[in-house]
Amino acid sequence: MELNRIIAVRNNKTVYRDGKKVYKVFDQSYSKADVLNEALNQARIEETGLNIPKVLEVTVIDGKWTIVSDYIKGKTLASLMKENPEKKEEYLNLFVDLQLTMHSKVCPDLNKLRDKMNRKISETDLSATARYDLHTRLDSMPKHNKVCHGDFNPSNIIIKDDGTPYILDWSHATQGNASADAARTYLLFWLDGDIDGAKKYLDLFCRKSNTAKQYVQKWMPIVAASQMVKGNAHEREFLHSWIDVVDYE
Repeated sequence: MELNRIIAVRNNKTVYRDGKKVYKVFDQSYSKADVLNEALNQARIEETGLNIPKVLEVTVIDGKWTIVSDYIKGKTLASLMKENPEKKEEYLNLFVDLQLTMHSKVCPDLNKLRDKMNRKISETDLSATARYDLHTRLDSMPKHNKVCHGDFNPSNIIIKDDGTPYILDWSHATQGNASADAARTYLLFWLDGDIDGAKKYLDLFCRKSNTAKQYVQKWMPIVAASQMVKGNAHEREFLHSWIDVVDYE
């Protein structure tokens, strides 16, 4: 094993490739429970039949928890969009179709999205009044049990050379309302500075899923608040601006 080929660097983790395996190495600040939960999420999602890298092993390398998975050879959808801007609409269609396929699955052992959001809202520095309002809004939303990714964006989709798409990074996977997952994806496009892509994505998602755009928008303040406890100061400021952006009382 030679971990000298870095293929991605993210917050608190580095991803290496060694032959047909990928090693996601978490730094020592990362909770053991979170690492094991991510591996468990990934293993559970494997059982749904979705195309994802299979977990091969959970181990410790140089004192750091590591998840070993299949290496999927290909390019991320984000890279393809940058390399072929004229095909962006085609790629967005593929992206939404893949998300809807994921939302068609159920995985009863996953944590519940609603529980996670309630916990995250409670952890924000918002006023007690704002937190109460958000908890109440969340409680009023329809309860579903669809597989939700929680970080569904083009950089987490690998397209193999034969065109087969694979979904990566299941650390935030839950079961819940698909429109909450779509609201999160919409905000991720915004955070990446792709406002046009965000609008096109939402139009496509709503049309293909036969979902009212207003319904997805109802989730945005709730989703933004539940994401505020992580990320940098700029992201938190942006998400804060979304908490009262939709008035649906």
